[in-house]
Amino acid sequence: ASTSNKIGINYGRLGNNLPSPNESIEYLQSMKAGLVKIYDANPEVLKLLSGTKLHVSIMVTNEQISTIASDQSNANKWVEENVIPYYPKTQIRFILVGNEVFTNNDQKMWIDLVPAMRKIKNSLISQNIHNIKVGTPIAMDALESTFPPSNGKFRSDIPNQVMISLLNFLNGTKSFFFLDVYPYFPWSKDPINMNLDYALLKSGGVTYKDPNSGLIYSNLLDQMLDSVIFAMRKLGFDDINMAVAETGWPNGGDIDEVGANVHNAATYNRNLVKKVTSNPPLGTPARPEITIPTFIFSLYDENQKPGPGTERHWGLLHTDGRPVYEVDLTGTRPENEYPVLPEPMNNRPYKGKIWCTVASNVRLTELGRALDFACQQGNGICDALAPGNMCYEPVSMVSHASYAFSSYWAKFKSSGASCYFNGLAVQTTTDPSRFFN
Repeated sequence: ASTSNKIGINYGRLGNNLPSPNESIEYLQSMKAGLVKIYDANPEVLKLLSGTKLHVSIMVTNEQISTIASDQSNANKWVEENVIPYYPKTQIRFILVGNEVFTNNDQKMWIDLVPAMRKIKNSLISQNIHNIKVGTPIAMDALESTFPPSNGKFRSDIPNQVMISLLNFLNGTKSFFFLDVYPYFPWSKDPINMNLDYALLKSGGVTYKDPNSGLIYSNLLDQMLDSVIFAMRKLGFDDINMAVAETGWPNGGDIDEVGANVHNAATYNRNLVKKVTSNPPLGTPARPEITIPTFIFSLYDENQKPGPGTERHWGLLHTDGRPVYEVDLTGTRPENEYPVLPEPMNNRPYKGKIWCTVASNVRLTELGRALDFACQQGNGICDALAPGNMCYEPVSMVSHASYAFSSYWAKFKSSGASCYFNGLAVQTTTDPSRFFN
């Protein structure tokens, strides 16, 4: 598969308000994207990509891994249904088997991952297809140590034979180690002590020298990528190509999600494009002058993704096709030709009180189920709503749900709970009732 320094876009479709696939592919072409990655092998999308110049990455879903691993005929069937009808007019270049498999604690899936990848590759070869690489996107949480980069090490709970067989496969097929890498997350965990410009790829003179390797870093992305390169090196693999399957910066989020704003998202992605499209390629300190195929996440904000607000705010485009902010994916537009960005208002952690309350225009039947869920978690979450207790009145589904949501969120947010409840709840800085103190 030819690698290029053109930028790719992740086209996720977890939204109920998104443009049609036809419009979406027109947008991708007008943005001059070089590659597109989808999270399945959707027939409509693959048909529409036929005849375009976009290089395409498709995905075997996590649920399909074990079936494909169990029998070569299942892999053959997958390739016959999801590749052969479209290839080569649709320029499929990558098949990614699973998504962030090591993030799930499904050890059978871990064991089945490489056998499934091998069987997909065998199917391609049997069809005389040699220019499609097979890989799997790995999240940064597959590492137990990333700092300094020279200390990079894969998690010890992932069996060595799984990781070594994966690296053997990638090495032997000249494929890529696909990484989902987001500088936003480590920065947002420590925004006071970690330099924001360093996370945003701004060459502001801030550098970090790895005390073991002596390599000097000018941005957090390179640091994270090199930690994986050193982790692979520790297992005896020094030449596997890197690709960035997902990266980006959220353009918005919840009140307590620091630094999630349009200004930072535009800054990060513009600097990313400049870095990835530079000629000659920049690579990283551990691997200078290497081209790293890179996909930005994502084409749209996806309003049906669960979790904190940032999960739904990574888009480059609004759902009417207008840019959330301007970014030239060819990397040729000078910085001073972009319009002025809105000033960031949340680059420091929010210090005030926040409540979790019922969103507007929700269905009462859905609200009732969410209220039941929150109250069933125990821990005294809904004790105050019992008849005669202090928050029983006013007796309304909305006021009871607002109390329950805030109570649940206060109790569980430290262990990862979000104020979302399938879109029924939102954060607010306004005390929703005199009882919420």
